[in-house]
Amino acid sequence: MAFASFIGRVMFASVFILSAWQEFNDFGIDGGPASKVLEPKLNVFSKHVKTHTGVQVPEVEIKYLVAAAIALKGVGGLLFIIGSSLGAYLLLLHQAIATPILYDFYNYDADKKEFGQIFSKFTESLALFGALLFFIGMKNSMPRRQVKKKAPKTKTF
Repeated sequence: MAFASFIGRVMFASVFILSAWQEFNDFGIDGGPASKVLEPKLNVFSKHVKTHTGVQVPEVEIKYLVAAAIALKGVGGLLFIIGSSLGAYLLLLHQAIATPILYDFYNYDADKKEFGQIFSKFTESLALFGALLFFIGMKNSMPRRQVKKKAPKTKTF
């Protein structure tokens, strides 16, 4: 059972690790193609948040945001493989931040072709989020091993 669990964690984390590796190789000076895709989506997301909540999203340079995403996916994926809850929390953080920004289905009409494609990606990302929550829940519900103390032997005189 432990080997199957390990293989499952490797396969799950490979999605994040391979994505981080590809973004790292394409990063360049300006953040690569990921920053070019992320910048307009982040601007739309910031305007959307400001109009609906009145809260201003802090200004951040896009290449640093892409570098943080690479770090969260890479480190989180590697820690997840060894069974660390910290890795799952890092991947959860990445998913919580990236999902509403990248998959902004709420900015499209439901009858548009783009809506279906983006909403499908959004639900896939939610499934990954749910799987991470499931892992954390299972990890916290398992009893920890307790060291058995040997009863002291009584000495007879």
